[in-house]
Amino acid sequence: MRTVNLSNMIARMITDMLADTDEVEFQRNTLAQDLGCVPSQINYVLSSRFTPERGYIVESKRGGGGCIKITRVNFSTATPMMHIVNAIGDTLDEKTCRSYLVNLVYGELLTKRDAQLILAAAGDQSLKLIDQPLRDRVRAVIVKQMLLTLLHG
Repeated sequence: MRTVNLSNMIARMITDMLADTDEVEFQRNTLAQDLGCVPSQINYVLSSRFTPERGYIVESKRGGGGCIKITRVNFSTATPMMHIVNAIGDTLDEKTCRSYLVNLVYGELLTKRDAQLILAAAGDQSLKLIDQPLRDRVRAVIVKQMLLTLLHG
């Protein structure tokens, strides 16, 4: 129970820091000390709640006490779509694919119909003839190409 409350408190504190700006930098160790938790708890919150599919880019800078930079992506331009295309990387599982598409629809960067078509083309059902390790790589390529086509088309 404490972990959930602590995670909520960490997320709320970071969200409050982002209230008046789209970018914030802080030292992970300092934040952990202020909250009375271990730095790995900060990492957990960052990796689970401040993700590209939720509209955030998190950068970890080495040295200087573990500086973390969080940027909130503005969903009013094509920039977030490019961030998502870049965030996909070399592999993409179906669950994460669905999350990206839901957020693009929510941000009005993609129509519900376009999202359904992308998922139909890149879902496990369509790619079932491809063995699992390769399937996620093929899905990443398909989704990136479809998003880029929609972005530039």
